[in-house]
Amino acid sequence: MPQEKDLNLREKWLCLDFVNTSDWHASSQPVESLCEYADLAAWCLQVGLISPTEAQELVYRAREMPENAEIMLKRAIALRETIYRIITAYVNSKPADTSDLDLLNAEIASAAICWKLRPDPDGFTWEWDTGTDNLAAMLGPLARSAAELLTSPELYRVGICADQDGCGFAFFDTSRNRSRRWCSMEDCGNRAKAQRHYQRQKADGKQLDA
Repeated sequence: MPQEKDLNLREKWLCLDFVNTSDWHASSQPVESLCEYADLAAWCLQVGLISPTEAQELVYRAREMPENAEIMLKRAIALRETIYRIITAYVNSKPADTSDLDLLNAEIASAAICWKLRPDPDGFTWEWDTGTDNLAAMLGPLARSAAELLTSPELYRVGICADQDGCGFAFFDTSRNRSRRWCSMEDCGNRAKAQRHYQRQKADGKQLDA
């Protein structure tokens, strides 16, 4: 596994990328992108969490043990949904569910046995000592990313897309005045703008008819 310092992707907030592997997350019909273990491995490769060789070995291992792979995929999705619910509760100024915190803490504790210190030119750094025989190898870095985010003084910059149809995209707002509301202005932002324009025209039309 990559060293901990190499896991500082998206300003350490890899867990936000992870929760966004479900599209329309806040809707009644979210779209799942992690349909099989190979999808999880491919996503981990895409974000740099594992190497191409590690991805290939994990997929091979998953094919050898399909039942275990299915269990690990469900475990990964359960972790993702737990992180998403905790973040959503925070954004909505609500307390996190105790059961969600328990599950996240359990994953953090489970991952702790896979962390080890190793020397580097600047002193020491963390390294994930999991190996590709562990189909849950990527859950440790993801759980730790969530813990780092939730305890960060910049947690207030986390937001959820304000789209009324349930986009639910989680993001880290880097704007100076923390004004971001949408996953992107080109997508949900423009749709919301068009809806507001339509409502204004509709209201103006009613006023003229009156």
